[in-house]
This record gives sequence, structure tokens and C-alpha cells, in this order.
Amino acid sequence: MSKNEAMPELFAVLAQYLDCPCQYFPPAKHDKPIMTAYREARERGKRNGFVPMLIPANETLWEILTINACGGEGQGLLQFDPEKVARYRKDALAAPLQNGREFFQDLERTRMEGILDEGYLEEIMGESSVEAAPSRSFYGYLDHFAKKTLFSKKTLPLLLAEIPVKQPWEVFAWLPFGGWNECPDTPVLMSVSKYWFEEYGAVPALVTQDILEFSLPSSVGKARAEQLAKEQYFWCPDIVDQGIGSVKALANQLEDSTVWFFWWD
Repeated sequence: MSKNEAMPELFAVLAQYLDCPCQYFPPAKHDKPIMTAYREARERGKRNGFVPMLIPANETLWEILTINACGGEGQGLLQFDPEKVARYRKDALAAPLQNGREFFQDLERTRMEGILDEGYLEEIMGESSVEAAPSRSFYGYLDHFAKKTLFSKKTLPLLLAEIPVKQPWEVFAWLPFGGWNECPDTPVLMSVSKYWFEEYGAVPALVTQDILEFSLPSSVGKARAEQLAKEQYFWCPDIVDQGIGSVKALANQLEDSTVWFFWWD
């Protein structure tokens, strides 16, 4: 916890829920202190066995976390059942994970059937008028409704949590934010994250109520970007359908990106 700023109640209860060291960052005009602390935590985590996560929390995220772990008990209140949360984590970590490569093969077949039936294969897979720059910084902790200047990145209040897990994909046992609408549930989040960590070194880094971002040690390069873009689109269609416009445009962006962004409507 920051020594200079008391946590609001929501963040204090979330820190109790997470049951790990947490540092609170109040809203700020710049994100440099956050990124400095995050990078330092990444290095310590490699030595000490934890995965740092940036969590710009709000009431919606809190409800999702408690519904998934506690079955909706106390919904709408800043309270939770520690025994149920501990049991949820234990069960999630003990459950066998689906093979990530096989998951994407099955998902591609299913999604492609729908695309072909709807007749928009060329539109979704082809060129796009959108030219997005490579992503190398986090998006989900920025206050996009605040007035900003060219040199300002106003941030939302957030926690930097040191999630006590051995493997990066296991953070979702602590942060079960999925399972609503098209957002994947915890087993899928874990299996996909395991696959992407082993294939690309991607590590979950930020979670909000509807955003997930990964950090990479280096970009994937041109040769692997096209297949990765298909995986990301089939897993999270909103990033293309309501975002960049085509899988080709996403591949062009991913080629040199070191941050991956996902958003579910």
C-alpha cells in the first residue's frame, strides 16, 4: 500500500480479497510511477515467485469477482466469503487445463463456419482502412474521459497486486473476471494464457471489468503475426469487429507490439 495515500474502501476490500501485497495508486496526471513500480515488481516477481497485476478496479469488477468465487453471495456489497474464495482458487489451480493449441483449432473451425455462413470472409480477413500503430503501453488504466494534453496520461485509481502464483496463467484463479457475455471463463482464460506464455512469452498484466492486457518481452515479428491475429480474433472478436476492422490490420499491429489488448462488450 502507498504510504502517502489511503485506499478507498473498494480497493481496501479488494486487497483483502486478493490476500497478497498490494500498492494503491490514486489518479494521477502521468503513468510513469505506475510503470516504474510495475517493472520493478516484474523483476522481483521472477525471484520471489509472484506475478504483478495492474487492477483499475470498480464496482462492476468487484461484483464479477465475487459472483464467480462466492456464487453471488453478498452481491452489491463490499464483502466476500474468504473460505469460498480460497476454495475457488484451490479448485481452479487443481483442475486440468485444455491444450491451448487444440482449443484454438476447435475455435477456428467453429468461428470460420459462422463467417462463411454470413458471407463476410473477405471483409473480416482482408485489408482494412485502419492503420493502428504497434502497441507498447497499457491502455486499460488510462482515464479516457479526462481532459488530457499531449504529454499527459491521466490514470484511473488502481492496485498493483503481487499475485502469489508460480505460473503467469494462474493469476486468473485469483482474478476470475470472466464468464459473462462473450468473455471467457476462468478455465479458458488459464488455458489460453498458458499457451500464449509458452509460445510467445506473453504474461497477463492488467485486468478491468472488461479489459485484459498482456505484456511481452519482445514482439512476435511478421512471420508469426498472421496466425496470432487469427487466434486473437477468434478468441475476442470485439477487438476487430468493433475495433481495428480486419484480421490483416490486427496482424500488422501485432507484428511489432509488446502489449496485447482485449476487450469484451
